[in-house]
Amino acid sequence: MSQPSSTPDVPAASMPRHVAIVMDGNGRWAQKRWLPRVAGHKQGVEALRRVVKACLERGVSVLTVFAFSSENWNRPVEEVSSLMDLLVLALSREVPSLSGNGVRLHFPGDRRGLSNRVVQGLMVAERDTAHNVKLVLNVCFNYGGRWDVAQAAQRLAAQGREITEASLNGELALAHVPDPDLLIRTGGELRISNFLLWQAAYTELVFTPCLWPDFDAAELDRALLEYANRERRFGQTSEQVGHAEPLLAVGGDRHA
Repeated sequence: MSQPSSTPDVPAASMPRHVAIVMDGNGRWAQKRWLPRVAGHKQGVEALRRVVKACLERGVSVLTVFAFSSENWNRPVEEVSSLMDLLVLALSREVPSLSGNGVRLHFPGDRRGLSNRVVQGLMVAERDTAHNVKLVLNVCFNYGGRWDVAQAAQRLAAQGREITEASLNGELALAHVPDPDLLIRTGGELRISNFLLWQAAYTELVFTPCLWPDFDAAELDRALLEYANRERRFGQTSEQVGHAEPLLAVGGDRHA
């Protein structure tokens, strides 16, 4: 994975290794412009392209985005269908460029209920980018934090293994990456909406009113600066943090 680089305001040592984003506001962005909601989702793809580029430039190792939640099936059928079509189209268009820039794709989530066309697209994208190491891009699709914990527990039970924090952590959908250091939610809502419930135990949260289609490198830098100005204590006191290394996260990954 790439080494963190600095921005004019954020030194490399304060750059988060793993950034997660709840990409909210596509529909409202479109409605403000008297456009169909799918137009907002299309612009959301453009925003994700910008943010991936910015993360590569800043040396962020992992970017995890909430693309489609398990609750999104409750949206109008036409919108869900459009989102599925947009995913397949985006994969065909974006994967070659992403792979050329060293991005490895993962699609954490429940693939049951997805069409064969969508599942095949996810599998091909993961296969074709598996050799890349510069940035891991997790696109959470048909994902929910409660589902993630439940499926991990079910897998352990099926294997007859003891359920502990460490064993459960190893069966989660994002077991291949460290827990997020920073979680950004766009769109102005002040909740995480069933996203990374286990993994975000010690994650710093930043909420911005910026709608996702308008999110860009400058907005990302504002969130990175806010993160850099915080003190992460992991249950310790400020005095302890000043004299000791950060605690190990569940699963053994050390966080900045």
